Amino acid sequence: MISPLIGPTKTIMFLGVGTYEWHEFFPYLQYNLGVVITVWAPVVMVYFMDTQIWYAIFSTICGGVNGAFSRLGEIRTLGMLRSRFEAIPIEFGKKLLPSYGSRYKGYEVPIALDMAKGVKKKDEELIKRIKQDPYTEYAVIECYETLLQILYSLIVEESDKKVLDRIQDSVKDSIRRRSLVREFRLDELPQLTAKFDKLLNLLKTDYEDNDPVKTQVANLLQDIMEIITQDIMKNGQGILKDEGSQKQLFANINLDSLKDDEWREKEVLFSPEDLYKKNEDGISILFYLRKIFPDEWKNFLERIEFKPKDDDALKDRMVDICPWASYRGQTLTRTAKLDRDRTVTSYQESDAVREMAQAIADIKFTYVVSCQVEAPAGNGTTEKTYYSVLVKGGEKYDEEIYRIKLPGKPTGIGEGKPENQNHAIIFTRGEALQAIDMNQDNYIEEAFKMRNVLEEFESRKVRFHYGHPDIFDRLFHITRGGISKASKTINLSEDIFSGFNSTMRGGNVTHHEYMQVGKGRDVGMNQISSFEAKVANGNGEQTLSRDIYRLGRRFDFYRMLSFYFTTVGFYFSSMVTVLTVYVFLYGRLYLVMSGLEKSILLDPRIQENIKPLENALASQSVFQLGLLLVLPMIMEVGLEKGFRTALGEFVIMQLQLASVFFTFQLGTKTHYYGRTILHGGAKYRPTGRGFVVYHAKFAENYRMYSRSHFVKGLELLILLVVYLAYGSSYRSSKLYLFVTFSIWFLVASWLFAPFIFNPSCFEWQKTVDDWTDWRKWMGNRGGIGMSVDQSWEAWWISEQEHLRKTSIRALLLEIILSLRFLIYQYGIVYHLNISQRNKSIMVYGLSWVVMLLVLVVLKMVSIGRQRFGTDLQLMFRILKGLLFLGFVSVMAVLFVVANLTISDCFASILGFLPTGWCILLIGQACSPLIKRTIIWDSIMELGRAYENMMGLILFLPIGFLSWFPFVSEFQTRLLFNQAFSRGLQISRILAGQKDIGEFE
Repeated sequence: MISPLIGPTKTIMFLGVGTYEWHEFFPYLQYNLGVVITVWAPVVMVYFMDTQIWYAIFSTICGGVNGAFSRLGEIRTLGMLRSRFEAIPIEFGKKLLPSYGSRYKGYEVPIALDMAKGVKKKDEELIKRIKQDPYTEYAVIECYETLLQILYSLIVEESDKKVLDRIQDSVKDSIRRRSLVREFRLDELPQLTAKFDKLLNLLKTDYEDNDPVKTQVANLLQDIMEIITQDIMKNGQGILKDEGSQKQLFANINLDSLKDDEWREKEVLFSPEDLYKKNEDGISILFYLRKIFPDEWKNFLERIEFKPKDDDALKDRMVDICPWASYRGQTLTRTAKLDRDRTVTSYQESDAVREMAQAIADIKFTYVVSCQVEAPAGNGTTEKTYYSVLVKGGEKYDEEIYRIKLPGKPTGIGEGKPENQNHAIIFTRGEALQAIDMNQDNYIEEAFKMRNVLEEFESRKVRFHYGHPDIFDRLFHITRGGISKASKTINLSEDIFSGFNSTMRGGNVTHHEYMQVGKGRDVGMNQISSFEAKVANGNGEQTLSRDIYRLGRRFDFYRMLSFYFTTVGFYFSSMVTVLTVYVFLYGRLYLVMSGLEKSILLDPRIQENIKPLENALASQSVFQLGLLLVLPMIMEVGLEKGFRTALGEFVIMQLQLASVFFTFQLGTKTHYYGRTILHGGAKYRPTGRGFVVYHAKFAENYRMYSRSHFVKGLELLILLVVYLAYGSSYRSSKLYLFVTFSIWFLVASWLFAPFIFNPSCFEWQKTVDDWTDWRKWMGNRGGIGMSVDQSWEAWWISEQEHLRKTSIRALLLEIILSLRFLIYQYGIVYHLNISQRNKSIMVYGLSWVVMLLVLVVLKMVSIGRQRFGTDLQLMFRILKGLLFLGFVSVMAVLFVVANLTISDCFASILGFLPTGWCILLIGQACSPLIKRTIIWDSIMELGRAYENMMGLILFLPIGFLSWFPFVSEFQTRLLFNQAFSRGLQISRILAGQKDIGEFE
């Protein structure tokens, strides 16, 4: 990019002063420095973000090599998995759960019994024989522990337990001293095996009356204990005598413990009302889910043995249907929750043993749910008092354990989630903490890996990223400010600040990516944009924080680069990408309006360097496509599924307009990141993360994206139009298209992506309803009690909230940035036919006179509407008629006398509209001063006029495309392509039609 520009730059510098087509304030600037700066500024800015591209390439290569050596993606299909069945159990046995991780062939225990009978001298010989086959070793251990567990679950009396305890202690002691062969007659084990077979067969039988079975089980237990103590143990004769001197042993047993029992807690479920509530199309969530998952719905009805005759019949089985629908439509249902399947059930009517088992589990694992609940203080005073209260879970949720008084409302000084974590950490125990969000899923298969994670978990380590699950060294962090920074606004992204805090205090971070859990994610366009805005706000606050500054100063060079590009650097590069587009287009605007581009391109001395200059200009626009940033995704999918599949998925993503979506989100990141850096004011944005099947109205989309995308998109659109209109006479259309193609794509994405990804946006009736709702919203006046979704005026005032809380320096910078809109008027007026190529500054001065006259006329109309609109309607009509006649007269004189043309009228619109927007922005920035004057009403009316124009410009293409039914069908197929691939007729669903044959 640099080398091709060197030659043209030298030529431009020595061309001499060009021919200006406007009033130039610095006509004798040496070496054409204005042109050189304009050409090189975008190149310099590209190099600000070039490192992000190189980081993407570097991370792709390193990640690919690491993934390949980690054997990522070696098993991609069921056939490949089936071929590894022989090796998988051995690897699991070695590395994961050797005691219970294998599947046996069924003959390991009999083989081990034969081995035991043949060994007469040393334990080492028996151990060597058994360990020759890992299956045999695992089977022996599992068989012993399982039988021991069954015996403990059957016995009730303490004397019986003591017998079993003494036998178990003797076995453990002999194994420890390697004297099992000497102290036990192992050749007597077959008769013990026969008794256990009878016992297990008896326990497996179905029985209604417990008494006869209890007698048989008690007899078998007595026989088993006699065989163990009399025949097998050489020194066990006194065990039964000592414990059975007063009463008969093993006479009282408990068979209820063997019955399966399960406890579940249901959370965040769809209610029947939610499932049957219909949207504006008459579609309920339940009806939609039945169509999206037809096979699962059919299997579900078969599983619950229910055949509904009609839709109303489903209401009788909502107890079963609500969980089914929630697991498919409500992402918060599939969160991390306590789901206990009892493996050790109670074996005593008093539940003492169950409590002991629960206590042992609690030692290993404690589950603390933190939330904010408003409750009466109960102290008889009107003053609100806040406490952190630990409430015991289980069957009762009102059993209070601890209560700690807080100095005030927690969310008054901090954000909700970090305050939840910090006030709950005092109720935790143990060495490690795992932080789980309420929208995080988990699976029992992943829970098995927790043991391995904790084995790799070293002291003072924490995950250093935005996301979950995070595992913290509790003892380290509880003495250093907790696991979340909770200052309001500053620590919006509280998760990553815990990593910052840990690193600065001597801890470090490690990643273990082999655990995968689900995450309740946003599924609608507006929800995703809200989430992106929240994260961008958080990164803006991170950029301004002292944590980033301190870490950047203390890291070595390579760690600093890694830290930068994986945190705030990505958002800074995104902002630089958009700023480069602005610098590039405003540079082109300066060249084309001043006439320097025409003067240089038509100069014979530049012709030999014209091709390198065109290539350099074109390369400056291609970088926005960001195709290199897709490389990590292609590498990841390529390793997991194969590179042919990765290439196919990439092509499918482009066909699904993924480039449009991500280009749109680039604007979201840039807007909210830049606004936070300039003005601060980051805030939490709830996204819902529910099941989105509704059509967002045009007014809702306009409110959400007006400032972040629509205004900027229209500004770039005017820049492109002016660059095209005033440079087409001397520049080839091929060069223009090559240079600006990606910017046109950016503009189209920012202006119309919300409507492309909005269901039913191009349906004619929806379009009519949206227009009616838009006009009603624009016409409503603000006032007390009017929300932003009811009145444009209330929304317009709320959009300026960040200006009321910012600093003077930020306001001054806001005003300076607004002055860029004046260059349109300044450049265009000198190109009007009516100016007759006059380059005097008076031409620009006269254009301001025209601008002020237009504003005065608009103000007169506004005043007339307020004073004469109701009582003196005739006077108001006369006033408007006189103004119209005056306007027609002036325009006629200008056309006849001053050579005004139609093209001048359109050009004037392009020149004066940005000037009016500049006045509006400056008025908003100075609102504390202007609100005291009568000008504020004019500023508000000017803003309303601009909002009406922008809304009309956006709505016209939507209304035009809504005339054609195939557009709506194409959009439906695009948005619901996965459903179509399974034969789903979405059009019938959106039309509210039921499947006639569904309940037959």
